[in-house]
Amino acid sequence: MDPRSFSGAADRPEGRPVQERTTSRALVVGPYRRLRRGSVDLASNNNHAIRNPQARLDEATGLARAIDLVVVETLIAPLSEIRPATYLGTGKVKEILGLIKAHEVELVVMDCALSPIQQRNLEKEWNVKVLDRTGLILEIFGRRAKTREGALQVELAHLIYQRSRLVRSWTHLERQRGGFGFMGGPGETQIEADRRMIGERITRIESDLKKVQATRRLHRAGRQRVPYRVVALVGYTNAGKSTLFNRLTRADVQAADMLFATLDPTLRALKLPHGGKAMISDTVGFISDLPTMLVAAFRATLEEVIEADVILHVRDISHEDAEAQERDVDQVLRQLNIDTDFGHRLIEVWNKIDRFSPEERENLARIAARRPPERPCFLVSAETGEGVDALLEAIEERLAATRITLDLRVDATDGAGISWIHRNAEVLDKHLDKNHFDMVIRVDETKRDIAIARFGAVPREQGN
Repeated sequence: MDPRSFSGAADRPEGRPVQERTTSRALVVGPYRRLRRGSVDLASNNNHAIRNPQARLDEATGLARAIDLVVVETLIAPLSEIRPATYLGTGKVKEILGLIKAHEVELVVMDCALSPIQQRNLEKEWNVKVLDRTGLILEIFGRRAKTREGALQVELAHLIYQRSRLVRSWTHLERQRGGFGFMGGPGETQIEADRRMIGERITRIESDLKKVQATRRLHRAGRQRVPYRVVALVGYTNAGKSTLFNRLTRADVQAADMLFATLDPTLRALKLPHGGKAMISDTVGFISDLPTMLVAAFRATLEEVIEADVILHVRDISHEDAEAQERDVDQVLRQLNIDTDFGHRLIEVWNKIDRFSPEERENLARIAARRPPERPCFLVSAETGEGVDALLEAIEERLAATRITLDLRVDATDGAGISWIHRNAEVLDKHLDKNHFDMVIRVDETKRDIAIARFGAVPREQGN
């Protein structure tokens, strides 16, 4: 494989000073279990779908390039069993050592979760730095987080990960500091001091995050007083969530063909077809085997999903592992204690249909039409805008399910009253009858009594 450099300029957040980094030559290894039909991958947290090994390796390669590594070679290493000491078998360890020397590799990326002992032993065998999947994702998150909240969440996850790695036999971790008093004694070892310092920093970050969460709750409470309905976007990383977000809101959130292009949550106003408004939230993308500490750290960010009235599950339907990615998203949501059976809240969005031929689109449309009414899906292209209008109609219909339709008459000269109606309700129908406007409006339950008392509004019976 020819070395391919990756320019990090596209995914470097604006406003952040450019830091010169030495680009390392990397080898990406996919140590995947050999699976018999009907079995599950015990080396992975994903027990619901057997992913394509090449697709898994391509994803790991994309993650490596996302932190400016030059991937000079990739290798799938089939495993019959996981070795406690080195994860890989002895023969495969020697084979990879040959590749390291041949390609002058400086860093090996292992697309799996290594124990601290396994990582240390592999570094000794290969005499290069070894990075596992968890460390790789943490590195990407550390570079992409832009807000203070995002930086705190990533640092917390990184410290939890780092604390478990303080078993290395580095020289500075074996030194001892002098004790206090006159009795001497062994004093405090460097590893104990490092552990203590990490623990203290974790405590401070957790305290800061509690303040951030309290502020977020205040903002959410303010939106509920208005009240604005909330639509949340979830999905696998690089499924096109940010592109769809920009299409729906005409915003300018960073969207790129890369893994984890955006991390921090973004809220914008969403205009609905009949004049109503909602808030839409773009959240961090998910990925298979997302590190547990990252799931916990980003729980505050994903509270927008927990509280959302409508959840759009955006899927890259053109991806060869689309079904497996869907199950990965469901798995992470379950880890957040979010019921994946969202009922009326969930709408699936099959994105990137512009990559299919007309015949393939027709086939997808037939598959979508056979879906149960409670789990609908919409075919869209966030890039071209195809299907977005139908999606907006569906969002509005879901949001309207918990709203009340009223008939009312308002004097044409009542400017303040008409203004209140347009600010607080969706006007479904309106026509002038002499000196009055006859209107059909849809309001939230919190506004119903005001409309009835002020305008003599009459609730419309269902079906009318």
